[in-house]
Order: sequence, then structure tokens, then C-alpha cells
Amino acid sequence: MTGRLILLHGASSAGKSTIARALMAITPTPFWHISPDHLRDAGALPMERLFRTGEFRWADYREAWFTGFERALPAYLGAGNDLIVDYILETEAGARAFVATLAGFDVFSVGVHCPLDELERRERARGDRRLGDARRDFETIHAHCAYDFVVDSTQAPEANAAAILDSWTSRARPSAFERMAAAFGEGSGQEAG
Repeated sequence: MTGRLILLHGASSAGKSTIARALMAITPTPFWHISPDHLRDAGALPMERLFRTGEFRWADYREAWFTGFERALPAYLGAGNDLIVDYILETEAGARAFVATLAGFDVFSVGVHCPLDELERRERARGDRRLGDARRDFETIHAHCAYDFVVDSTQAPEANAAAILDSWTSRARPSAFERMAAAFGEGSGQEAG
């Protein structure tokens, strides 16, 4: 049996990881929370050499890094793992590639929305994000994605998680992800397995 994926898609600093943790606490079966930030924070990237000394140019490696992350997801799902993935699909081309990679899997897409002033406040408070990323994401990323459910991340993470789980449990077909796959010409998007 293949795994299922709940995608939390929203701007940088929108609260995706916080909602993911709250969702993991209430799912009826174990879901693994996976994001590129986990790999970065675990030391998988040579941060000093990429971002501080400039010995390596992040721009030369960025696309391969994210493509590798995306291509790992079908392996997790194919092995039967249920996933919560918090991610940012920055462009329509990126959304198309993501959909192509996961076409055929059960993907429930959640839009995580947050007002711009709050995004920018969180970005400054975190201190680990490049200033301006939240505004860039806010202005672009939701335009090329469809969602099965949308949350406002200024609400309590526990309330958002409960609402997501309720919507996921009673979801209808075709899913937003299946509709995106059809629109992008990536196949039926029917559940694998």
C-alpha cells in the first residue's frame, strides 16, 4: 500500500511547520513531517561554504537540491509512509515539476495563508530568513496552485490542524492535486497502489 501526502503550501514564515507539528499530534496513524528545512537544520548542507564564505554559489546547486528533495518523496510514499510535507512551490514551472513527480499518489493540498504584515513580522522575528522572501512568496506562490483546503495561519495551529484533518478525512475526488495534474497534462493523478 502506498502512503498518502498532506502538502502544506504557503509563504516563507507562514507557519507551515508549526501546523505540521500540530497535525502530527492528532493524525489517526503516524505521519512523518518532512521539509527541506529539516535537512538544512540537520547539517545536510555545507552552510558555511554556501552562504557565509561564498566558496560555493548556492545558485549553482539550488535547483538540484530541491529537485532531489522532491524526487525522494515518491520513494517514501511508495514504501508506504504517510507524509506531511511543508514546502514552497515558488513558480508555475516548479508546481508543474512537483505535480509530475507525484502524479499518481494521494496528495491532499492545503494552502497556508497569512496576511503580509504578519508574514514580515515573523520573518524579522525569526532572524534565520532572508528579509523579503515572505513578501516575494506572498505575491506569487498561491497563483499557480489549487487547494483542497485553505487555512489562515493567524489562527491557533491546533485549530488549523483539526480543521485540516477533518477536511482530509472527508475529502472528495478529484482532489485539487488531481485537477492540477490534469490541467498540467501530467496524467490522471489517480491514487497509486
